[in-house]
This record gives sequence, structure tokens and C-alpha cells, in this order.
Amino acid sequence: MISTENGIQPVIYIVSDSVGETAELVARAAASQYNHGGSDIRRVPYVNSTEELVEIVEEASAFNSVIAYTLVLPGLREVLVDEAAKYGIPAVDIMTPMLEALAVVVHRRPKLEPGLVRRMDDEYFRKVEAIEFAVKYDDGKDSRGIVRADLVVIGVSRTSKTPLCMYLAHKRIKVANVPLVPEVAPPEEIYSLPPHKLIGLTIQPEQLNEIRRERLKTLGLTSRADYASMNRILKELEYAEKIMKRANCSVIDVTNKAVEETATRVLEIYFRGERLGR
Repeated sequence: MISTENGIQPVIYIVSDSVGETAELVARAAASQYNHGGSDIRRVPYVNSTEELVEIVEEASAFNSVIAYTLVLPGLREVLVDEAAKYGIPAVDIMTPMLEALAVVVHRRPKLEPGLVRRMDDEYFRKVEAIEFAVKYDDGKDSRGIVRADLVVIGVSRTSKTPLCMYLAHKRIKVANVPLVPEVAPPEEIYSLPPHKLIGLTIQPEQLNEIRRERLKTLGLTSRADYASMNRILKELEYAEKIMKRANCSVIDVTNKAVEETATRVLEIYFRGERLGR
């Protein structure tokens, strides 16, 4: 409650066509200037009809109340202002002044869609979750990621599996990747995935040889190591091809392709499969 000089304790109604967190934060900040012990704040979220507004204002009229609101639809705002005026209730518009100020500088009308901030927040957290997923299930560290992933990428070493997974994570796609090595059988789970959820990456042996030689240099190792030998590369690519055929997955040749280009193709395959329900 907020204590006033005459002992009357105001009730603050938070009226919103979304969650109402913004208006509540402002109301609490203002109330803290009068009382440190808390306030009687009543949040009424997801208001989308004039009938609801009439009922809310009528209820508020029974108290020494203030209404703080974030209503982006002009029609609802007008009803609330009119109803509050009937009862002499102060009504504070938290959103409109900022919308009008922004309209002056961006020279555009606002979308006037309730809940856009929450939708943006949800997208942000889905992106963070996808990035964390890509890190956790990178390079076949944990086969449990295969069944939890939106997509699984397989391929030999240095076919840009990890950069691709991170790029797709920023598109809010959870991706795990599994390296294909002749000496190690891939997890059996890959063979039960729908074709559009398993992507195989391949590359021309000459370019892979170049990439691996450069990789060895950065590690301070000799480029004559077996890892970069053409015999080893051909053996790995042949093995990977067999695995991909058995898994019946889509295969993308990443030779001379940027990660963005590969990702575009991957997303085409994935979303087409999702639409068709494969």
C-alpha cells in the first residue's frame, strides 16, 4: 500500500493488451517515491475489448485509484480515457508519448500490434538456446543431441560443420554435428532421422587437402601429416559417402561455398521437409 497524508491508500491498476510488465515497472518506480513498503498494484493483462475496460474502470472507481495503461490500439485507449474521466480516475498512458516521439524521427506509423516486445524477447531466448545447443552438441560430443536437434549435420573434418551450426543457431535452429571418421562408427540414431533433418556435407578432395594443410600450419605441425595426405582424404570422403547413402540424407557440396550459401540451401531443405511433413 502507498500511505498518504490523509491515510487513504491508492490502488494502482495496470491495464494492458499484452502482459503489462512495462507499465508495472513504471508504476512501481513511481510508487517507491512515496512508500518503501510496497504498493497495491493490480495488473490486468491481455485486455482486448471495450467491455473489459468498462468493467475494470468500474471496479477501480470503488477505490482511491490510479490507472496506468499500455494499450497500443487507439480505440481501446479512447474508451479507457473516457471511462476513467467519468469517475474522475487519473489515467496515465505509458506507451503513446514514446510512440508519437518515435514516429516524428522514423517517419513511419507504429505497427500497433500488442505483445511485440515479448515476441522479440522470445526470439532472443530461442536464439541463445540454439547457440548453447550447438556448442554442447558440437563434433559428436554427446549423441543425445541427435534426437533433440532440429537438424543434424554430418561430414568429414574441415567441411565447416561447426561454423554452419553456429550460423543456423542464429536463425534459432538447434543443430548438432557429427564428424565422420572411418575408424569410428557414427551413432545409430542418424539412420532413423527424416531425410530433411540430416544434412551431409562433402567437398572436393583438392580443396580439403588445401584446407587441412593450412590447418596443420596454424597448429605448428608438418603438412606431411597423414591428416592432410590425399590418400587419407580420399579414404574419408569415400567412407562418408557410404554413410550418407545409407542414411538417405541430403548432401551438399561445400567446395568454394561460403557458410551463408550452404546455410541457405540447408534451410530450404529443412523447411520444405517440415511443410511436407516428411
